[in-house]
Amino acid sequence: MGLAVFTDSLIEVLDLSRTELSIAYLLGTVGSSLFLARAGRWYDILGGRIMIPIASVGLSLMILFVSFVDCISASFGAASWVTFGTILTGYAGVRFFGQGVLTSCSRNVLLLWFVGKRGLVTGLRGVVVTLAFSVAPLLLASMISVYGWREALWILAFTGGVGFSLVALILVRDNPIACGLRADGVIADSTADLRLEVVSHTLKEARNSAVFWIYSLSLGMHALIGTALVFHIVSVFEEAGRGSAEAFNYFIPIAIVATATNVLASWYSDRISLKPLLIAMLIAMSVGCYGFIYLEADWSHWPRTLGMGVATGLWGVLTNLVFIRLFGSRHLGEISGFSASFNVFFSAIGPAAFSLGLDYFGSYGAALKMCLVVMAVLLVIAIVLPQDESRRTP
Repeated sequence: MGLAVFTDSLIEVLDLSRTELSIAYLLGTVGSSLFLARAGRWYDILGGRIMIPIASVGLSLMILFVSFVDCISASFGAASWVTFGTILTGYAGVRFFGQGVLTSCSRNVLLLWFVGKRGLVTGLRGVVVTLAFSVAPLLLASMISVYGWREALWILAFTGGVGFSLVALILVRDNPIACGLRADGVIADSTADLRLEVVSHTLKEARNSAVFWIYSLSLGMHALIGTALVFHIVSVFEEAGRGSAEAFNYFIPIAIVATATNVLASWYSDRISLKPLLIAMLIAMSVGCYGFIYLEADWSHWPRTLGMGVATGLWGVLTNLVFIRLFGSRHLGEISGFSASFNVFFSAIGPAAFSLGLDYFGSYGAALKMCLVVMAVLLVIAIVLPQDESRRTP
């Protein structure tokens, strides 16, 4: 979300085309996804109190690197392949430390502190994340207009590397046991009835489970479709004879529906298994895609808004809860990191897949219909596949 605001500035100073910069983003994102499972293993070993500051500093250093990409390129003669490789490295580093490591660590460390109200807590976190994602582009654009693109990146690097890492180091604790507590605030030596936790499984055991793959692939499909639509949103609406203003206004009702769905579903998830939420997400995504296929029709507003909004809200719930609920907390970082690599990879190929669909079939509808076929298969598997959340231990 943040680097997208700097796209035009980077195109200007690097003398790259929009397509070249997009390909650098694609390759950098895919490259970063290859190391997320290993980063998750580091989290399992070191804990959130160490990994969050490390990821914050790493992200800040990569932001500083991006702020000097034109200077680095010029020092090597400004060859096009050097420029391309430099910004690709910057994208890979920011995606790895930011959306990859920092996001996973901050989510996982919160999950360890709650069991009985884990769903509600992650729903409240989702509200903050949604608001931050909504405000960030406007805030960064204002910083660029006031200070310049390079200076805006410096401000981000300083606040993250110095400010946030210090706050995290002071306030974050790896788990309740480190503070003499158990999950949900129960004193460790209390005789109170403690809630039960899921048996912990290794990454190898998770990968051998069909349940792991149905959730990971379903979450990945949402990342693919969502990223592709955001990346091409103006072009998608223009193809249907609608203007750019309407395209950008599309995000407002989606955010409202997604936030409401996230909070309600997170609260309710404490009482039910996650399988109904997975099925509902796949159905909602299908409805949203159907609305975009017939975007030129006025009635399509409600299917695409409610469908994509509900799917996005449920995606947030499942991303937070599924792996700790199904596979436990001992190897949570490695398992969730491996699954996150799918999300990052799918989000990287989504824009290119939709663009190729437009090139070869003359319409975005072709790519959307292919996505509908994939989701139909995933939906059938999700319905018939037994998903056991009953293996629990104190």
